[in-house]
Amino acid sequence: MRETRNAQASVFDFYSKHDIGRRLEELSDVLDQHPGIVTLIERDFSKHDVANTGARGLSLESIFRCLILKLTLGVSYRKLEFALSDSPTYRSFARLRGAQSPSRSALQGTLRRVSPETLQDINQLLMSHWVEDGDVSLETLRIDSTVVDSNIAPPRDSQLLDDGVRVLSRLMGHSKTRTGVKIRFVDQRKPSKSLAFRIFHAKKTEKDALYPRLLACVAVTLRQTDKALNKVRFDASASLDAQLWIQEVEHYRALLCKVIDQTQRRVFNDEKVPASEKIVSLFEPHTDIIVKGARDVQYGHKVNLATQGDGFITYMNIEDGNPADTMLYMPVLDACHNDYHKRPLAVVADGGYASQANVTLARASGVKRAVFSKRVGLSYHQMGVKKKTFAALRNFRAGIEGNISELKRAFGMSRANWKGLDGFKAYLWSAVLSYNLVRMVRFSSA
Repeated sequence: MRETRNAQASVFDFYSKHDIGRRLEELSDVLDQHPGIVTLIERDFSKHDVANTGARGLSLESIFRCLILKLTLGVSYRKLEFALSDSPTYRSFARLRGAQSPSRSALQGTLRRVSPETLQDINQLLMSHWVEDGDVSLETLRIDSTVVDSNIAPPRDSQLLDDGVRVLSRLMGHSKTRTGVKIRFVDQRKPSKSLAFRIFHAKKTEKDALYPRLLACVAVTLRQTDKALNKVRFDASASLDAQLWIQEVEHYRALLCKVIDQTQRRVFNDEKVPASEKIVSLFEPHTDIIVKGARDVQYGHKVNLATQGDGFITYMNIEDGNPADTMLYMPVLDACHNDYHKRPLAVVADGGYASQANVTLARASGVKRAVFSKRVGLSYHQMGVKKKTFAALRNFRAGIEGNISELKRAFGMSRANWKGLDGFKAYLWSAVLSYNLVRMVRFSSA
């Protein structure tokens, strides 16, 4: 059974006198003040996920501390593995036992089991304590949104078609190992890859001639996939491994069919496919297309954020699609009331959030000053401020730009590197949680 906590810090713990060592020691002290974190982590791990015999795995406390260490240092799992094996400071912070030295694969498999919901609840636990103790003030909030990229290349129809051929062919090639049923098929990966490469570098007229040949490779692969599915269902459908193989093949087959449809609509019918109907990745199909300007297009998810005067992130939500900012204003205020049982006295947001309805709803909810960086037809009286106060709050709002910049530069939130929608959300909540913890250490030692 996995242990919840290792022994508390002892005289044998070593922290370097370097600035990083002192910061980690102070961060360790902050975490020790909140033992409820381990209780929240425990729900993501079953009671019998580690055998009672043999080498013991990381304790729940060590798992969480390794996660925070990874995001704080901004390193890969391989570099984290080396840091934990090499540095007494990092080992002390992670509360590792004796000669315990987790491998890269063990770190990746274990840390990724912490769910985004758990990380969000831990952040909520910490922020609630800090607000209740008076360490964090919610009198003034500032709101803005940003886009976090998924870990994908810029999408192209030809590349997506080739990805589908490659993945389905690989799955058919592994059928014998995974299901016990050998699949014979004509491999289309080499001609598909060549055609996708040629399409990428071709002129418009040449592309029109090459796309039908690429789609022919895709059609051959789909026919062979259907035959493979029927064979596995008939010969090995009772096997759990076979069922998992079938689900994976059907998943990628369905996505490839959608790519074929959007290719035919865009390339052959000259039709503009709505962003909500497009597939931009077979491996991260949850990715949204976010258009911020005439040519500024990002592939990821829109994130709505709120910070207070000292820069602590009090609210974050990963949006579905690309909703208008005006729709994202009141959820921040409602969350502040529900999570912290407080209403801010002043709220300042980017001009994109501005609307008469939002001013009216904010003032009715108890906010005295509801300000937007661009007035867009709203009077100072409607926002509950004088011109001088409006200018001061508008300048205050600019601080959230720095908070977002630090999140992206120092905590890796410019691109989410973990797979799947859950991985995307867990990565972002890990970054936000690490950011808030580091900020609390800064203010505590100031």
